[in-house]
Amino acid sequence: MAWASRPRPFRSCLASPSFPIPSPCPPAKPSSLSTSCHPFGPVRITRLLEAFGDAESVLNAPAKSLLRVEGIGPETAKLITSWQDHVDPAKELAEAAERGIAIITREDPSYPQHLLQAYDAPILLYVWGEITARDRHAISVVGSRRTTSYGINATRKLTYQLAHAGFTIVSGLARGIDTAAHEAALAAKGRTIAVVGSGLARLYPPENLALAQKIADGNGAVISEFPLHREPDKQTFPMRNRIVAAWCQAVLVTECPAWSGSLITANLASEYGKPIFAVPGPIDKPSSAGCNQLIRDGATLVSDASHIIDDMGELPFARNAAVPEKESAQPELPPEEAAVLAAMPAGDEMAVNTLIESTGLPSSAVTAALFKLELRRLVRPLPGFRFIRR
Repeated sequence: MAWASRPRPFRSCLASPSFPIPSPCPPAKPSSLSTSCHPFGPVRITRLLEAFGDAESVLNAPAKSLLRVEGIGPETAKLITSWQDHVDPAKELAEAAERGIAIITREDPSYPQHLLQAYDAPILLYVWGEITARDRHAISVVGSRRTTSYGINATRKLTYQLAHAGFTIVSGLARGIDTAAHEAALAAKGRTIAVVGSGLARLYPPENLALAQKIADGNGAVISEFPLHREPDKQTFPMRNRIVAAWCQAVLVTECPAWSGSLITANLASEYGKPIFAVPGPIDKPSSAGCNQLIRDGATLVSDASHIIDDMGELPFARNAAVPEKESAQPELPPEEAAVLAAMPAGDEMAVNTLIESTGLPSSAVTAALFKLELRRLVRPLPGFRFIRR
């Protein structure tokens, strides 16, 4: 289920002093329970829903019944029974709709499937932008807020390659590595998901508002599990990190010191069963000590996106060999890539010069297209500047 309107520019919404409350509002949805009980976390809310069946029953339950649920003590029970004194779910839903923010629950078809498999998956997500089926093919890119040029360049290179190959890039919209990852994904004309450690009406850091707007404007989504006006704090960022860790198929750490929160994200991802990749750094630089430690502990060393792609297997846009040819979905390619691929008969080795002649494209365009097709795993290089379709 979702309450949403068409995404609209976020800055104009921030300037709006008040919002109408639509009628009727759905006060008994799980989102109402989560906004009413958000300090409790998804695990305890899940237990409550399992015990009482639905959100309305939880909110109307007497304290003595609530106390029978594991993890619910007297203070928590008191907060639940007096929830109307603390929050206004109808107002929250109305403001979200006015801002163009969807609220989805774990029952919604667009809820990320990898995240849904986590034992502590958020009860709901606030979504500014759009989550698509393509976003299930995701790599999380994380690292330090305090970066070096080495870390930024490594992040831009690897993230650009991964995004261009079809993976959605998930990161935390923080300063440093996160920002570089989102920007590189956009530069590759790929998709990116920004998971923030605050409410979407209190976007942090504020200097990344323009970047968030660009992401939400058809290039991905900005995500939060917190009520709209929740300020960031020491509790919200670790909670944000678990979403980054659980959403993806794998985690890439590009630069971090030994005390970085990125190591927490990597450890969480490992607990969720995700492979961990790390970029090695100079042994005398504290800024890379965390990545070097991850590699010592078993993370896969990477210096090129092909190392990750090889481990991940087939790319999101690659053809499915198990599907008959006539049923195999063709990837949607840019014109130059499509022209080069069309000029390569299945099973025939093609020289680069032959492709230049047959397509009529400049040599630089053909070589660039072949590189991109190789990243998509649609062609394979051979000795002597020759290529063959996979």
